[in-house]
Amino acid sequence: MMDISTLIQTILLGAVEGITEFLPVSSTGHLILLIDILGFKSPPGKTFEVIIQLGAILAVCWLYRARLWRMLRHFHDDSHARHFVFALVIAFIPSGIVGATLHSYIKSVLFSPLVVCVMLVVGGVLILVIERYKPTPRIASVDDISLRRAFLIGCFQCLSVVPGTSRSAATIMGSLLLGLERKAAAEFSFFLAIPTMLGATAYDTYKNYHQMTWDGAGIIALGFVCAFVAAMLSVKLLVGYISRHGFAPFAAYRIILGGLMLAYFLV
Repeated sequence: MMDISTLIQTILLGAVEGITEFLPVSSTGHLILLIDILGFKSPPGKTFEVIIQLGAILAVCWLYRARLWRMLRHFHDDSHARHFVFALVIAFIPSGIVGATLHSYIKSVLFSPLVVCVMLVVGGVLILVIERYKPTPRIASVDDISLRRAFLIGCFQCLSVVPGTSRSAATIMGSLLLGLERKAAAEFSFFLAIPTMLGATAYDTYKNYHQMTWDGAGIIALGFVCAFVAAMLSVKLLVGYISRHGFAPFAAYRIILGGLMLAYFLV
């Protein structure tokens, strides 16, 4: 039976994971900061973090289930479906290689609140610069992304191995620099999140399998549900919002949060 404090912390962490996973604000950075501030004691072996990530992944799979099913069903007889699948695979490869190669270093050295705070501020400034100077969009649909552009977007995604950078920010901003419209950039980022997050979750599970436990199953299940629901709402609202307002509000949020947290940890 979890106490009220653990219950509130679990709901908060699950909701924050779901809300921030697909926003250009760094879900990993938010979790690192929150877990440190709250003193949250999660089950061993990163079980909690791994499972709530799965909740966010499942939300995107559910929202785009018709598109995903159509791609799989028509992969053999539809050149557009094959092209899109190949684009996602090619975009995933760079970060898959970098993440697997540098996994131990990243986890042991870079997963610190100070790194997160600095990268939140740096990323926020870069978003403002890119929004101001990005080229005129030429690609309005994810179906029109060439394999070359997909690979380059995947290279931008490699930047997100540094906590606080944000996988969504790296892929969306990279897409804008490569000529995608905001909506297409966000949607490709959502789709690319599926193999990327599944790969990262599988690798985390493999590396921590001997430590993982289902002790605290209630905490894990609650965090999963909160992440799933929050991610569903976040993805639904994001596409319409950025089409109208752009990414500047997220940049301002990153800079303010990063600055405040730097003051918190350094003072």
